Amino acid sequence: MGLEFDYKDGQTPLDEEEKEGLKIKSITTQGELDEFEQLNIEKAVEWTIHSKFKLEKILTEKFVKDLHKKMYGDVWKWAGEFRKTEKNIGIPWTQIGIELKNLLDDTKYWIDNNTFPPEEIAIRFKHRIVSIHCFPNGNGRHSRMMADIIMESIFGNEIFSWHQSNMVKANETRNQYIKALREADNGNFKQLIEFAKN
Repeated sequence: MGLEFDYKDGQTPLDEEEKEGLKIKSITTQGELDEFEQLNIEKAVEWTIHSKFKLEKILTEKFVKDLHKKMYGDVWKWAGEFRKTEKNIGIPWTQIGIELKNLLDDTKYWIDNNTFPPEEIAIRFKHRIVSIHCFPNGNGRHSRMMADIIMESIFGNEIFSWHQSNMVKANETRNQYIKALREADNGNFKQLIEFAKN
């Protein structure tokens, strides 16, 4: 009996091949998986804290992939590789490279031209990279870390607090977050920015 994923609100179902990419064979429950992922993510956070990244480096496909690998590489064989399957969310997988490049170019433009305030640039980036859904899984947490890196390394600002919460837990916070994401889907980023800051 393998790992049965209980799809919590906001987690992307994995197909069989992706599930087989699990590196730690002793994991049998979603809870254990969450724990291993959390440990791995904490290592990635350490890495980002001790590294100073330049704008030119951050806004690249390589960096986007490297960060995902740092976050999930201990747990998933496919960490840091774009998905090769269609999901119930995100663009067709064949378009990922192109759409990500457009986003990275747009973000550079916003920064160079002060198109939006720093926090809005970070949140617009976060929102759009999630909607592209580059990876089989872990896109939400990856996008939040990218937004934090943009805030800290590019703008020299405090990182977002994201309600200091483990977003995986389905609760009032999570519902607020989902609501704010829906607002952002309609082009209104105010709620998502507020959520990120609190």
